[in-house]
Amino acid sequence: MDIEGFVRDRINDVDEKTLENMLSEHIKEYKTINDENSKLIAKSVIEEVKNTLKIKQIEDDFLKKIVNIPSTDITMGEMGVGSRGAGDFFVHRKIAEIASSTETKSLVNPTEQDDGGVVKTSVNGENLYITTAIDGVHSRLSDYPFLGGFHVARASLRDVCVMGAKPVAIISDIHLADDGDVGKLFDFTSGVSAVSELIDVPIVAGSTLRVGGDMVLGNRLVSAVGSIGVSEYVPTARKRAEVGDVILLTEGSGGGTITTTAIYNGFFDVVWETLDISFIKASNVLNEENLIKDIHAMTDVTNGGLRGDAYEISNTTNLGLEFNLDDINKMINPKVLNMLNTLDIDPLGISIDSLMLITPKNLVDDVINAVKSVGVKISEIGFVDNKGYPRIMENGSEVELKPLFREASYTKIKKVLGESTPENFEVMKEKIEKAAIKSIKKKNDVVNYINRK
Repeated sequence: MDIEGFVRDRINDVDEKTLENMLSEHIKEYKTINDENSKLIAKSVIEEVKNTLKIKQIEDDFLKKIVNIPSTDITMGEMGVGSRGAGDFFVHRKIAEIASSTETKSLVNPTEQDDGGVVKTSVNGENLYITTAIDGVHSRLSDYPFLGGFHVARASLRDVCVMGAKPVAIISDIHLADDGDVGKLFDFTSGVSAVSELIDVPIVAGSTLRVGGDMVLGNRLVSAVGSIGVSEYVPTARKRAEVGDVILLTEGSGGGTITTTAIYNGFFDVVWETLDISFIKASNVLNEENLIKDIHAMTDVTNGGLRGDAYEISNTTNLGLEFNLDDINKMINPKVLNMLNTLDIDPLGISIDSLMLITPKNLVDDVINAVKSVGVKISEIGFVDNKGYPRIMENGSEVELKPLFREASYTKIKKVLGESTPENFEVMKEKIEKAAIKSIKKKNDVVNYINRK
């Protein structure tokens, strides 16, 4: 519970004494304290919020502008942010535009919506490409920190691997709410460390804080794991895909999303299928066999499933991608596929954590043989052409692959929320576009102010 947010939402509509009593009762739901102390906390929060509201009356218009949020009147949930669909992709593109408005130089930047970012540097006259990536823990794995840590670490490392880089370091950031058991920190770190040990990449730095400090009650854990990789070769960014390339896919057993699906739907044996490092083994052998530099593009089938990845690749390259549904299904772990079919979850709209490679024809056999040599299944699932859109072939019929508004519903609450696009989606996008433009202007104003000092 966000007690500061609770006060902010009510302070203009509820008298102070009533608000104090309401908040005091909520605090006692989380804290084992007496009435006197719960009311002292409530009074303190109300007083602090009242003080912050005074900023609206100050004469410093520039400071008021800085602290004022460019409101859209659209919530994260309404826009489907984090749900890996059309709404989420749109917001991420706006975030990328703000980040890239700095005009600082990078080889692969956020506007390309790739798996990781890349900067080019040189050491002793030799080019070196540094890749970075960061992923957040799956929100529904807060009560399963080891699994959350394991899968978010693996996800971050995957994003480095698919850019053609060799992972060299891991960083971890953990935020646990005020009432969370400290053991959650250790369990999460243990999950990250398990991946670190399995692939021999060290954890080199991190941070640990409380979610919202004193202002958020409960035991929710949120976190992120970042990875750093290096390569001597130009990264395998999506934009390198070419007409005539062959699309290959390794077997996917899922990660955080499939684990969440399994736990919250009672398919507990499927959890074991997700605990592997096949993806990283496949990436590493391609590096060791010196094949990475000739592969045009690699990605992990995660955000919004194959639907989302195919759309993003096609959107970035303006090329077409044709897939065969039967060939894709053969590359999904049988237990995972059975669970998805049983629960009526679209396998194309969920993260199955496969490695997808866009490869020149003359390299296909070498790539397949290398990946199979480390015990990882891989198969051809399609090709790249110039039609300009992604599609899937099933029983001789062609269906265009489009991301849904949200990724495939894999828990009961997600099925209630649905996947359909809101009727006012275009209006929502316009409001978000305006807020992004205001944010860029604010950044520019602050930078100019500091430079003039």
